[in-house]
Amino acid sequence: MKKKKLYKRLLILLVLGYAIFTLINQQKVLNQYSANSKELASKIETQKSYNDELNAEKENVNSKEFIEQMAREKLEMYYPNEKVYVDKGM
Repeated sequence: MKKKKLYKRLLILLVLGYAIFTLINQQKVLNQYSANSKELASKIETQKSYNDELNAEKENVNSKEFIEQMAREKLEMYYPNEKVYVDKGM
């Protein structure tokens, strides 16, 4: 009779130990998922702001000012008789 009670108590302790171990591991996994979720939400916000910048630039791409700026910066094109000074001190 005593052995049965001892086995029952041992079985209950083992089940409780397993349950506690499982709960602790699940909490670690949930904390990791929460951290990943926050990081991904931050990346999404960054990409949304970058997307907004690109959309604003897309709207201006056909404007005369944008075309002139790109011709000056990328193609080094200037108006006739225009003097361009380059600071080589940097």
